[in-house]
Amino acid sequence: MQTSSPPIRRAMVLAAGLGKRMRPITDTMPKPLVAIAGKTMLDHALDRLAGAGVADAVVNVHYLAEQIEARVAGRTSPRITVSDERDVLLETGGGVKKALPLLGAEPFFHINSDSLWSERGASNLSAMAAAWDAARMDMLLLLAERESSVGFDGAGDFFRDEAGRLARRGQAASAPYVYAGVAIIKPELFADTPEGPFSLNLLFDRCIASGTLFGHLLDGRWLHVGTPEAIPLAEQAYAAHQGG
Repeated sequence: MQTSSPPIRRAMVLAAGLGKRMRPITDTMPKPLVAIAGKTMLDHALDRLAGAGVADAVVNVHYLAEQIEARVAGRTSPRITVSDERDVLLETGGGVKKALPLLGAEPFFHINSDSLWSERGASNLSAMAAAWDAARMDMLLLLAERESSVGFDGAGDFFRDEAGRLARRGQAASAPYVYAGVAIIKPELFADTPEGPFSLNLLFDRCIASGTLFGHLLDGRWLHVGTPEAIPLAEQAYAAHQGG
């Protein structure tokens, strides 16, 4: 039986990446500030967090950091604290480790600022928080169906068993689910991690080994916006399928 967990009230938003595949747009603008359906991808992410009851978010910055800082200045829902990575880009795991003093001791959302999806109804982040079971899980990932995702042509990332536990695709030709760029994470997972840059994949693998990596299925369509050519496809899909 699932134990009752407190709401997820804090989040780490990754906004430090270089966005190389999005050039030439990202020559002068950080990827999180690229607009989809009239709103920056960063604001889509922050609005979704606010809608799920997140009160405080840490946003990391590196590339064209001043533009990100200007965008979040004065935002109150959620309240924003900037984690400055101008000196060295710390990747998806190292950036969180640097920000842990700002995130506190409770599980938190970890979201890529360019993660975008349509919603069919209720908030997917609220549903993730409701599915979070701290007694069984060390990390819970938002998963999208590979075949229904927009703008994605990869082989997929994970298999998911009946209990919701995840395994890597490994040597299989394909896997049915793609990591959609959102997770709920226990901060204590970072206790024995490298100093400096490292990928969140390190923690994925540790949790798989301990049977504590779980997946929550996205109710909607994941929109993978990796290149300039993907922007109109994402906007069309967002307009056709989204709510909110």
